[in-house]
Order: sequence, then C-alpha cells, then structure tokens
Amino acid sequence: MSLCLCGTGISSQLLSNRGVHAPAAQSFTNYFLLCFVYCTALSCKTGEEGLLGVLRRRGLKYFLLALIDVEANYMIVSAYQFTNITSVQLLDCSTIPIVLLLSWLFLSVRYLISHIIGVCICLVGIACLIWADILDGKGSIGGNHRVVGDLLCLGGSMLYAIANVSEEFLVKQHSRMEYLGMVGLFGSLISGIQLAVLEHKNLAQLDWSAATIGCFILFALSMFVFYSLVTIVLQKTSALMFNLATLTADFYSLLFGLFLFKETFHYLYFVSFVVVVTGSVIYSLRDTQPVLLPFDSCESLNTPRSILRCPKLFLVQQISSLSLYMKHVRFRPIPRSRHS
Repeated sequence: MSLCLCGTGISSQLLSNRGVHAPAAQSFTNYFLLCFVYCTALSCKTGEEGLLGVLRRRGLKYFLLALIDVEANYMIVSAYQFTNITSVQLLDCSTIPIVLLLSWLFLSVRYLISHIIGVCICLVGIACLIWADILDGKGSIGGNHRVVGDLLCLGGSMLYAIANVSEEFLVKQHSRMEYLGMVGLFGSLISGIQLAVLEHKNLAQLDWSAATIGCFILFALSMFVFYSLVTIVLQKTSALMFNLATLTADFYSLLFGLFLFKETFHYLYFVSFVVVVTGSVIYSLRDTQPVLLPFDSCESLNTPRSILRCPKLFLVQQISSLSLYMKHVRFRPIPRSRHS
C-alpha cells in the first residue's frame, strides 16, 4: 500500500512539474476503473445483494461517502501545485488524530494514555513540517506559497479521516465488492461532473504526450490497487492501524524527493520525519480497548470475578434477559375465592 501511495505521489508530482493541473481528471480515472471492475461484478448478483438492491437500500450513504472521498482526493492532488511530494506524504499523517477522535465517537473504541502520547508526538512532527515550509518561503512551481499546499493537504486529510472511518464500518457490515463498486459508481459521476465544469478547457489545451498519458495511467493503476487493498486491511484491522501501516510511504517519498526530483530540504523535514515515525511507533505498542468486552472474554458472567471484570456487560445481560422474559411470559389474573 505504501508503494501504491508513492506511485500516486510520483505521478502527481511529475504531472505538476509538466504544468498539468487536473486533479479531477486524475481522480476520475481511478473511480472509472473501480466502477468498471466492481460494479460489473456486483451487477451479476441478484436480490438485495445485487446492484439495484444495494442502490435502493444504501445508495444515499454511498453517495455521501463518495462525495467526501472525491473532494479529499481533489484537495490532496491540488496540493502538488504548491508544495512537494514529501510535504504531502508527511502531512497525510494528520489523518491519524482525526481518525482517533472519530473512532472514539462513532465506533466506540477506547484508547490508552500511550495512544494519546503517540498522537501528540505525531502532531508535533506535523507542526515542524509546516514550520519548515514557512521558513522555505515560496514553492518552486508558480511562485505559490507552500503553506497553501499544506493547508490543502490538511483539509484533504480531514476528509480522508471521515472516509476511512466510514469505510471501516461499511466493509465490516457489508462486502468489499459492494463498497468498491458503489464508491466507483458515484465517484465517477461526481468527479466527471467536476471535471466537465472545472477542467475541460485545461484538458483540451493539454499536450497529450506519451509521458503525460503514462503519468495518468500510473496514477489510475496505483489508486485502483490501493483502494482494493485498503478494504482488505480495514476488514481485518481498523482505520487507525491502516493509517499507521502506510507511514512507510513517508520514507519512500523522502527518498524519491531527494534522488528523483533533486529537491533540497530544510533540516526540520528530517526532524519532522523522525518525530512522526516515533509517535506512530509509540501508538502502535498497545492495542486499543473496546467499550464492552465480548461475552467469551469474560468467562461465565455468573461468578463474582467475572462480574467484577465486566460489570457493564453483566448489567446489560441481566436487563436483556429480563426484557426477554417479560416479552414471552403471560400473566393470568388470580381467581377469586368462592367464599369472598
């Protein structure tokens, strides 16, 4: 997955260096591939799990999720006009604290003090990176400030966090094929409209050389493989662990920035890299804690020890048992005595 992320970053940076600024067109190629592959497979199913059944039951949810995902990609790809691949990849780490907050609020995940410390260290690293871009002044492309690119990347990371947490919930409730097909379908429509409105003139004037077409193909294939792998990871782990697992992309992007694009970095870049990786390692040392432990982890809930370990779960079980009993029991009136 990290190599796929680097593939998207390299292709976007190469297109930006060639004067090609078409983030909606780049995203459209990915969503079209997802739609073509997974919607075709989904349409072969029948009933409620088929394409029409999913559209009828959960179409609006997937439309909103696709809208968030498209705009996140648009902001991230647009950031390459103002800053470099290393800044974009490192600032993607800002997704981690937002995912932490959203998982705590909506997925009932509870964190230990080590998780909070790790996230705070990551935030310090992100602050170092933004400060390095401020000290560097203007970017090399178009004379635009790198801080603008940093802000675009931070905004895209916030949307990515929302999309990641929503995706984790959906792929664990439904199938990977359903999620990828629906996001591909609605993503193609949204990015296609955005492309027609904002970028049709730029694309008409574009020099479609072999190098330019190759960059578009590299971006589309990298994103397609990345999206396909993400759903597998989220089914087995969590959105937060997925974001931590892709941090090795920061190291690859730093190498590509140094040797492929011949960029020079402020020393704070390297400080930021070390700090972010350190915070991520500290976070991953301990597992997160659910709100309620599952029944099988609490042994028998009829023993004093198990009740002390899982008091909330014991209470929930007793209330559920009482509710079930009250639902099925029938109360009969007490007959009156003949002598009364």
